[in-house]
Amino acid sequence: MPLQPHSKNIHVLYLPKWYPNKYDPMPGLFIKRHAESVTKHCNISVLYVHPDDQIKVNKTEVSITAEERIQTYRIYFRKSRFPITFFARIINLLKFFFYNFKGIKLISNTHRKPDLIHVNVLTRLGLIAMIYGLFTKTPYVITEHWTRYLPEVNSFKGRLRQMITGMVVKNAKAVMPVTENLQYAMQLFGLKNINYQVIPNVVDVGLFVPYPNQKNNATKKIVHLSCFTDAQKNISGILRVIKKLSVIRQDFELHLIGEGEDFDRMKQVSDKYRLTNKQVFFEGMLQEKKLTEAISSADLMILFSHYENLPVVILESFACGVPVISSRVGGIHEHLNSKRGALVEAGNEDQFLKILNHTLDELAFFNKNEIRQYAIDHFGKEVIGKKLYDIYTSIYKN
Repeated sequence: MPLQPHSKNIHVLYLPKWYPNKYDPMPGLFIKRHAESVTKHCNISVLYVHPDDQIKVNKTEVSITAEERIQTYRIYFRKSRFPITFFARIINLLKFFFYNFKGIKLISNTHRKPDLIHVNVLTRLGLIAMIYGLFTKTPYVITEHWTRYLPEVNSFKGRLRQMITGMVVKNAKAVMPVTENLQYAMQLFGLKNINYQVIPNVVDVGLFVPYPNQKNNATKKIVHLSCFTDAQKNISGILRVIKKLSVIRQDFELHLIGEGEDFDRMKQVSDKYRLTNKQVFFEGMLQEKKLTEAISSADLMILFSHYENLPVVILESFACGVPVISSRVGGIHEHLNSKRGALVEAGNEDQFLKILNHTLDELAFFNKNEIRQYAIDHFGKEVIGKKLYDIYTSIYKN
């Protein structure tokens, strides 16, 4: 049943590049958490448009659901099968714009016209918000999560793309990267705005909680959670380090959580090192309570990525009171220090091995309650929701 809009509350329409959908419940969960955090203060709608190659010819599927007090519109349109790739991309781009504008009109007619649009991830959706605003005077804000601006990635290329993105960013009423590091990277590309404000990702501190009655077990549990894209997450590097660590000591287990394009290959690497089901365990995809239990029951979380912004898994670990070892990439260093874990140089396997071995002997040093309190104070729904609401209201009043 559709939610009834509260006329007194600001109506904010989220336009996300990634969002949970019928094919995959995982993409853009961090965007959904942002939206959920502000439902206490605002009337929130989400419009997600998804190109779909499984829909029948000339068919479009529209789904309208109420999820966690969020009126959610998902539009699936048939991807073009034009034989020339260039023209197929143009057609799909035009369809994407068409169905986003059609979706905004549908929301305005069936729910309520938005007072503000919150774009999540540039550039196309920002252009849509900017064009819509030219005709309706509806302001928009931007949250950026994408790593493409980072020097390690450097995929923000093309003069036309950079020019359009610059216009979209300049005309936004606020730009909210999830880390200071990402803000700096965007500004290096000349993406200027007078109202940059860092708003980090959200963690559900009610779901991610410390493990009850956890004891100091002889076997120390290490966890790693990722999308199993080795080019970014460097899981092969983790496995090489774990192989060396297993020669030094055997009082630990590494549990790898998640699925992705390199899952099978990483399992083959683990098999090659004779680690599988001895020191290394592949758990596959875990969600909700099973994921919470897997993280909260751990002694340590590890990441060894080549590039990141601020992975939500680090915030979830903090909420569970679990310390983290991570490579010093992106904005991770803004929140991870010696009280909450350790930082290592990206790609430096010898340093990672040394710090991991040392940390396993010093786990009692970490105060789980202090780690969790940091998560509550910096990433909790109440905190982030209030920050977003303050930005929305300051724009709406002006």
